[in-house]
Amino acid sequence: MALAREVLEIEAAAVAALASRLDERFVEAVRMILECRGRVVVTGIGKSGQIGRKIASTLASTGTPAFFVHPGEASHGDLGMITRDDVAIAISYSGESDELMTILPLVKRLGAGLVALTGDTQSSLAKLADVVLDAAVEKEACPLNLAPTASTTAALALGDALAVALLDARGFGHDDFARSHPGGALGRRLLTHVRDVMRTGEDVPAVAEGAALAEAVERVEILDLLAIVGERQHAVGEDAIDVEGHQPKRPGPLDRLAHRTFARKRSWMLSAPTSWPPASTTGSWVVLYFSITSTASAASASGRIERGLRVITAATGVA
Repeated sequence: MALAREVLEIEAAAVAALASRLDERFVEAVRMILECRGRVVVTGIGKSGQIGRKIASTLASTGTPAFFVHPGEASHGDLGMITRDDVAIAISYSGESDELMTILPLVKRLGAGLVALTGDTQSSLAKLADVVLDAAVEKEACPLNLAPTASTTAALALGDALAVALLDARGFGHDDFARSHPGGALGRRLLTHVRDVMRTGEDVPAVAEGAALAEAVERVEILDLLAIVGERQHAVGEDAIDVEGHQPKRPGPLDRLAHRTFARKRSWMLSAPTSWPPASTTGSWVVLYFSITSTASAASASGRIERGLRVITAATGVA
């Protein structure tokens, strides 16, 4: 347990130390990427390569088009994925990785920009780069001071700092984030439109306002809801009333009947007369209701339809 705590403390200290070393070189790296007409190409080998994959993914999901290129594969054809309009971010703690130093001179010859993320600001990688970001750590969290632990954590944190700084500079917002995360909860909430889920045409259970109650009951069983439509296929009816005590705008006799009947239920009533006010003392009425599971009103965003609209009664001869 003591060793585990020490690992966390060492890695936390390594990340904290980065903040005091940020300088104009970080700003220059952000500027270079913002002005890039192509994409950000992240590369690295070993553990640095795995950190690079995550950095590329974070950049891409926060508004900076980016991808990862394995330096070994780049030496065998994938170098063609990099163009002069790109900016490369090369990650190597020692700054001397052979696989990187094989391809990076060619990347520079293409005319692409190069940002080095290294623990040695005097390394071969640092000397080749346009901008050097210092990712040095005092020591690794490994007791042998060999396994990349604190150094990879620092590199990852520095990559996150770049991504977030770029996000802010681009004015990247919730809607932008949703567009790159359509499978997530935020994406579904922001990207799903009514037209994507609504039923139309024959898929909508509906009856004419003069239909018999038996027909209405038959139709409502299709989807647990029912629309009552007029001549132009527009829904008819005027008012929704909260039967827990709120009065409708124009209460009628049937509304009062419904209120008495369902006063103890958490329900909303919808009355759909053929006209309002009724042209005579008799008329055809249909009352629908749906219950909600929340204690909030039906207008509340937290209200959930429990059973949907249902035909519950019909009345004639209303005085």
